[in-house]
Amino acid sequence: MKLPVIALRDLVVLPKMLVQFDVNRPESIRAAEMSMALRQELFMTCQTSLSEKLPETLEEVEAYGTIGIVKQLMKLPGGVVRVLAEGRERGLITSLELEGGHLAGKIEQVPFYNDLTDPVLAEAMMRSLNEAAADYGKVNPGFSQAQEKQIAVIGNLPELVAQILIRLPLKTSVRQEYLNMSSEYQRADALLELLEREASIGSIQRDLQAKVKERIDKNQKDYVLHEQMREIKKELGEDEQSDAEQFRAQLAALEAPDEVRDKIEKEIKRFEMIPSGSQEGTVARTYIETLLDLPWNKRSEDSNDIKRAEEILEEDHYGMEKIKERILEFLSVRAFTGEAGGQVICLVGPPGTGKTSIARSVARALEKKYVRISLGGVHDEAEIRGHRRTYIGAMPGRIVAALRQAGVSNPLMLLDEVDKVSSDYKGDVSSALLEVLDGEQNCRFSDHYVEVPVDLSHVLFIATANTLDTVPRPLLDRMEIIEVPGYTENEKFHIAHDHLVRKQLEKNGLDAKRVSFTDEALRKVIHSYTREAGVRTLERTIGSLIRKAAREILGGAESVKIDEEKVPEYLGKELVRFDAASRDNQVGIVRGLAWTAVGGDTLEIEVNVLPGEGKIQLTGKLGDVMQESAQAGLTYIRSIAGDYGIEGDFFKTHDIHLHIPEGAVPKDGPSAGITMATAMLSAASGREVQGDLAMTGEITLRGRVLPVGGLKEKLLAAKMADIHTVLVPDENRRDIEELSGEITDGMSIHFVKTMNEVVEMALV
Repeated sequence: MKLPVIALRDLVVLPKMLVQFDVNRPESIRAAEMSMALRQELFMTCQTSLSEKLPETLEEVEAYGTIGIVKQLMKLPGGVVRVLAEGRERGLITSLELEGGHLAGKIEQVPFYNDLTDPVLAEAMMRSLNEAAADYGKVNPGFSQAQEKQIAVIGNLPELVAQILIRLPLKTSVRQEYLNMSSEYQRADALLELLEREASIGSIQRDLQAKVKERIDKNQKDYVLHEQMREIKKELGEDEQSDAEQFRAQLAALEAPDEVRDKIEKEIKRFEMIPSGSQEGTVARTYIETLLDLPWNKRSEDSNDIKRAEEILEEDHYGMEKIKERILEFLSVRAFTGEAGGQVICLVGPPGTGKTSIARSVARALEKKYVRISLGGVHDEAEIRGHRRTYIGAMPGRIVAALRQAGVSNPLMLLDEVDKVSSDYKGDVSSALLEVLDGEQNCRFSDHYVEVPVDLSHVLFIATANTLDTVPRPLLDRMEIIEVPGYTENEKFHIAHDHLVRKQLEKNGLDAKRVSFTDEALRKVIHSYTREAGVRTLERTIGSLIRKAAREILGGAESVKIDEEKVPEYLGKELVRFDAASRDNQVGIVRGLAWTAVGGDTLEIEVNVLPGEGKIQLTGKLGDVMQESAQAGLTYIRSIAGDYGIEGDFFKTHDIHLHIPEGAVPKDGPSAGITMATAMLSAASGREVQGDLAMTGEITLRGRVLPVGGLKEKLLAAKMADIHTVLVPDENRRDIEELSGEITDGMSIHFVKTMNEVVEMALV
């Protein structure tokens, strides 16, 4: 048949579809009017382009279109005509021409053919389409329940496909594809796939929208609550800046490198995006506050008054001349360089000798901030380097925490008890300290929590240790060792007289008018009631005397003077006994000198020889080193036995028993070799040993005398025991020369190189 043709732009009309559209091209208006004059039939097809130009050839329109009936024409202002039409059948246009002022073409009716001959398959397809349409309607509100009900009552598959298609909001290209399909089964299968895909997409889209809406609602609620809280604070006169604004204000006033400022600004922006009150917000707040509190470029002005520094050291500490001299040299050089120079001082000595107080005095002399870090028992590397921020409860390490406490980047930092750090599965603390104490590395010290390099090059580090035996060699290499020896009795007296008595009086709420000490009382306390290298026990004992005096004052006495007679009355029997040297010469008994952690001591070594099988027995709880020294001494004696009239088979027919009294006390160390060898030679040869003599030194198999340490403490012990002659290794001559005359006065010190010299001086 030949029908008027309307070429539609971006619109496809399907069979069974009632559609309303506007036309404004004269040719299209003329075609609609001609259809009303002829049986109201019209062919509607879609242009292949959106151009307003009227199509002239078949290539410019879709081949398949819809034969429809024009139900109504309505003229609108502006020369526009609104057409109400209903699609009837699918048609194929075979020719197109402009005729009588409108488009006309030859149209063939090409209905869809039903290739679903199996009723079971058709029924299954219909049920599937109805279910898919129902699922689609759940996620697409535009597909109403009324439409679902209308579709559900259709009992014919082609009719069902047609009704669903005209109700779906499909794109023009998709509708054209369904119009181009000839097979009803193909159309039904494609429609089923389309419905299921659109239902899945709609479900996902609805979930996403719900999540977004929930998040928006929460943020909006938080915003409203914050605004209400801000207004409430404003009404109460408590209007404050937000945390982020406060952080930025602190950042503007912070003296820090650009790297640090950029890091803090980045963290503040991140903090603003975190909901308030959340755990993550608390972590971020703590981190920002830590960075803002650190003294990045903030330094204190140090004092370079060397005279004042010397006065402070003399005021705070008696004696210790070598240590004071070294510290003053260090401070003098620092006054010229302006920096610590990467040097780290390590004070090594027994407990109670004033190592920590020296560091405090140096800080006072330099007018530096003073912070102390106790390393005793620290075994976790994170204590030094800090915990990573990923862990709950993370915090910076002790070094950064000390900087934060000091408030300046150039404090004096005391690393106390560096010899007592340990290591386990959590890391090696001493290895972490290597970077801290290395002047070439600590300018960019890495703390795991801070995550920004911290400059420690301006910090003055002073370390303390009781012994160097447990300090790792690499850590020891980074420090300058200054030994702090024990005090003599005279030094202890001056310390007690000038410092300890006044300190304990203030601590116990008294003054020198109420309680006073005689010099003899202090000396008796030092000599008979304390035995240590330092003065801690002495201070506690003085405090005990003052408390007992305070009790007397409360009992009615106006004042108490503690003299030599009152000391035993208050403290009881003497606690320390020094064995005076035996004035009698004896066989097989030699007095040795030993160093202990609390000072020096004398050891009386006894040897007996008795018939036997050539065995040697060692008693007195001797350590491995002393046992080996005894074996070496015996070997040397056997090699020179003939020179002293000892028979050749003497050591095969006799046993030697060497004993050091106080057997419950462990004894060890490389300084009793010549003492044990002399005692064994005396016992074997029957020659007596001088009673007023003591010795210290190690022995080799060939009789050479090796140097030892702790000579100051050992000579003090000899003096306490009223010994006037001491044998010392010749290689220790310089150590003796450095000792004060207070220690060596009244004592005859002989330097020995070989065991022959020892025997000549010791044996009578």
